[in-house]
Amino acid sequence: MSQQGPILFVSGAERLPLAVALDDCKLFPLIDSNWADAAEAVERLMPAAVIADLSGSDDYALKTLADKAGSRPLYTPMIGIDPMGPLPANILPYSSGRGFDGLLARLNAALRVRTLHATIERRLNDDRTMQVRIPHSDALDDATVLLVGRGASYPSLSVALGERVAVIGSLSLEAAVNHLNARDLDGIVIGTGFSARMIDNLVTTLGDDTRFRHLPVIISGPPLDAIGTQPLANLEFVPGDAATITATALPFIRQHALDTRLARTLKSIESGGLLDPRSGLMTATAFGREFASAVTDSMARGAGLSAARFLFDQASERTRLDAARILSRLMRRFDFATLHEDGSITAAFAETDLREAHVIARRIASVVKHTMHASRREAPADPHVSVATLLAKDTPDTLIARLQVNDQRAAS
Repeated sequence: MSQQGPILFVSGAERLPLAVALDDCKLFPLIDSNWADAAEAVERLMPAAVIADLSGSDDYALKTLADKAGSRPLYTPMIGIDPMGPLPANILPYSSGRGFDGLLARLNAALRVRTLHATIERRLNDDRTMQVRIPHSDALDDATVLLVGRGASYPSLSVALGERVAVIGSLSLEAAVNHLNARDLDGIVIGTGFSARMIDNLVTTLGDDTRFRHLPVIISGPPLDAIGTQPLANLEFVPGDAATITATALPFIRQHALDTRLARTLKSIESGGLLDPRSGLMTATAFGREFASAVTDSMARGAGLSAARFLFDQASERTRLDAARILSRLMRRFDFATLHEDGSITAAFAETDLREAHVIARRIASVVKHTMHASRREAPADPHVSVATLLAKDTPDTLIARLQVNDQRAAS
């Protein structure tokens, strides 16, 4: 992994054994600082990450340091060792009792996000003509969390998490695995109602799959010895009430949501700005060009081309973006789509006749309906689907116009 700066270790008078071990491994340049000089050191040294021993901190010094790290142009992760109480929103907690290997895994996972951020900023600076931009809103605005539970803690966790992020509920660990394979998630929170063996099986499954090794997994309750050595960088046990569990989970969820946002932005850059980093689909301008080219090519070759529009009545912007991201995972490699400003999605199906397009569109709509998130105040979104196929007299505009007419019929 590339290293953009030193690791700043903040502590009181006595240096933690974890700091000694981190220094001895020689993987990172490590610089020590006391609490009085920590905020100034972040400004002066521009560290790649900050690790702080919280046993000797006071609330004001901790908040000042967290604000300074959070205000850096590049993502600067901060890990707090042995927190004594509530933490600022950008600090990842860590217990010294879990040893050096766990700290190193958590640090590397965080630095991976920073490296991705640095790569994107460098590419954008190298090509200033590109219109791609990293969204600056709170990454929690994009986050979706899977809540698994069937005990008494489930309702309170659902409410506490639902106030900050989109929540998908699951009553079984088996269904949770299906959700993981169906859509992108930014964390798993496991409530009560499961045995240690069941949780161990889930954690082992996640650890064996490289896609999920950096996924936050927050388990309510004290640590379980059986799964203390699993290769999950952001596995955390949190005893306490729903508010405590949620407060601990949010920094991990925010970091993963930022990672996902940056990954979409990188895909947009690699596509030359053709993909929208928010939805994962084509930008409206790029879709228009590609659709016109596909119509011309299909006409010349006598090939089939169909299109579908997915219309969501009264769904929020967050819900529509969620649907767009799910749809981007469902489409075939040679199909393409865009999310319009009115919240509808238009998809083009190459080499596809009307009958097959109906089957594909209905299948996509069914998966989106049962997978996408709708907020607690919204009714489940049931997309209206309209389909049209290319006729001999068609132009790109007339084909889109027929879809819009069918939109009105489907919605009525």
